[in-house]
This record gives sequence, structure tokens and C-alpha cells, in this order.
Amino acid sequence: TVQRDVNQQERIEQGLKSGALSTSEAARLEREQSAISRQQSRALADGKLTPAEQERLRAMQDKASRDIRAAKTNGVTGDPQSASSQRMQADVQRNINQEKRIEAGVQNASLTNREVAKLERGQARVQGKEARAGRDGHVNAAEQARVQRSENRQSRHIRNQKHDRHVRNPA
Repeated sequence: TVQRDVNQQERIEQGLKSGALSTSEAARLEREQSAISRQQSRALADGKLTPAEQERLRAMQDKASRDIRAAKTNGVTGDPQSASSQRMQADVQRNINQEKRIEAGVQNASLTNREVAKLERGQARVQGKEARAGRDGHVNAAEQARVQRSENRQSRHIRNQKHDRHVRNPA
């Protein structure tokens, strides 16, 4: 499901870059991504993902996918060259990078499910800050600085978790 997070974030960024999404639409979609990350974190907290949890996450991600498509085609547009959109684009790109790093840790077994749970909780916090920053349709420099501090903290957490001595059991 981490790869699906990457895909959803890339679609949001593409919509911002093309002008198909406004900053406030992207903020709303980031709030939804935050909820998905929180649910992933709760589901993985015990180290396992049950079939029921997998289904709930799939349903949430399917809904988010439909919401991204709807927002990109609803006729509301944004200015991809505006400072606000540029800030949101940078933040979403950072999310993509962070999620890819988490996915790489899953793939190479350097992250356990519990570690992924912690990291997804951190991703949810960052996405929540992005959603709050852009909910009025504008992301100012101070709001972006707050988001970036959170992203920097999350980046350190990802690095630390990937380089500790815990490895996932390939069972």
C-alpha cells in the first residue's frame, strides 16, 4: 500500500503542475491522504496487516483515487506558476520522495511493519500540516516553513529507522 501512496501523491503533484488542481483542492486531497496514512499506521502497529485491514485500506485508497480524478476534472483550475502552488508542489514532491524511501525500506526488508507504522504516522502528520496550510487556497512562506520543518524531522526518522539493526523477517 505504500506504493499506492506514492502513486496518489504523484497524481496530486501532476494536477498541481498542470493547473488541473487548485491549491485548496490539493490541500483537501492531502487531508484524505493523511487519513489513509493514519489508518495504515494503526493497521500495521501490531506488525501484521489482516485481510480486513487490507480491504479497508484498499477501499480508502480507491475512494481517494476517485476523489483525485474528480478534482482534476471538475473545471476548477489553479495557477501552477503562483507562489502558493509552487510551495504546495514542492511539499507534495517531498511527500513522494519520503514515501518512496519508505517503500524502498519495505522492499529491501530494512523496515519492519512496526517501523513502517511509525513512519506512516509521521507522514500523516506532515500531510495534515500541508492540508491545513493550503485549506484557504494559499500557502504562504511561514506555512511552508512549518511544513518543511516537519518534513525534515520525518526525513531523519526515515533514515534512522532504515539504518537501525531491525530487519523484517521475510516470512
